[in-house]
Amino acid sequence: MNSYTAHHRRVTHSLRGSTPAALRFALFWLSLLLMAGLSSQAFSADLQIRIGYLELIKERPPLLSNVLPEPEDSGLQGARLGLKDNNAGGRFLGQNFELLETRSQQLTELIEQARDWQNEGVELLLLNMDAEALLELAGQFSPDQVLLFNVGSAENALRRGQCLPNLLHTLPSRAMLTDALAQWMKAKRLTDWMLIEGARPEDKAYADSLRRSAKRFGAKIVEQKQWSFDTDLRRSAQREVPLFTQGEDYDAVLVADELGDFGEFLLYNTWLPRPVAGTQGLKPVAWHRVVEQWGAAQLQKRFDKLAGRWMNSHDYAAWAATRSIGEAVASSGTADALSVRRQLLSEQFQLAGFKGRKLSYRSWNGQLRQPIALVQPRALVSQSPQEGFLHPVTELDTLGFDHQESQCRDLLAAANH
Repeated sequence: MNSYTAHHRRVTHSLRGSTPAALRFALFWLSLLLMAGLSSQAFSADLQIRIGYLELIKERPPLLSNVLPEPEDSGLQGARLGLKDNNAGGRFLGQNFELLETRSQQLTELIEQARDWQNEGVELLLLNMDAEALLELAGQFSPDQVLLFNVGSAENALRRGQCLPNLLHTLPSRAMLTDALAQWMKAKRLTDWMLIEGARPEDKAYADSLRRSAKRFGAKIVEQKQWSFDTDLRRSAQREVPLFTQGEDYDAVLVADELGDFGEFLLYNTWLPRPVAGTQGLKPVAWHRVVEQWGAAQLQKRFDKLAGRWMNSHDYAAWAATRSIGEAVASSGTADALSVRRQLLSEQFQLAGFKGRKLSYRSWNGQLRQPIALVQPRALVSQSPQEGFLHPVTELDTLGFDHQESQCRDLLAAANH
């Protein structure tokens, strides 16, 4: 019997028959002894977990409006915060997490880096890139070699028809975002929409998602228009936008302008005095600086201290992916790609994500279930799913593609074979 065990037993035996004050004093010292025992193991990490972060840098095209650009380190800082959180708890479990980072404008460089990492035993990769690049990189590996986390693409096809058995998504799909907005519109009885979409491919994708959500939740698109002007709206919005938005009576204007080319100028300039929502106005997002409920304020402060700016949706997605890995490794004690995938897709896995609900992954397409915030620039307006939208399993599955809507096979079953 070592001295620690003997002292532990002496303290335990002395608790019997003690006064409340003596009991509190004894428990205080017992807690110190236990912490000392844990901390003596904290610096000898038995399990090293390396996580790779790969980002494809794309130049932002010229726009007609002076929108604030997304930070250059968007996503990366979220992964860094997740790493700090993992190590804060991992050191008591003999686990040490390391983040490897590569950002490039060339996809070939990222593919080469991913291969090098995989040869060195790095099996967990966060991918911040568009869907086309993601699929090309993922195709370089067999499903059992690596586990991939999509933290950069909201493309619906990745969750519906182009699923991969080793690909999980922490960034919400466009369908989740537009479903969240459509639920709120339905709850507010704003069901007649004018839809205005930009000319870029991503604008069409968002508009298609709005059309799907309108049909799903009983809204009607009374008029559709495409913004194809190259007018400098900074000088002419008050004149041009009212004329452009004339037409059928509508309850709200829904806008699909993902890069922010014209959408900001629709607010307060429409022919009818109606709310604007979508990519501008009332906006559905994974994360925003105005989210403070459910303990989110402390996450916001820690991120601001680390990055010197506000956390955005891509940061949150990368943080959630990194924390998911941390929770899976803490539960299973292993860090290989297949074991982590099985743990994350199991019914037992839950992630505390500062959204008022425990988060989990859908087994059919790897999407992280999560509430969606509806925000305006300086306040949280609501959070979906809205009250009254029911589901036999979880109301979170009213957002995005449910099992019967997806053509993907069961990822958990694939991981167990």
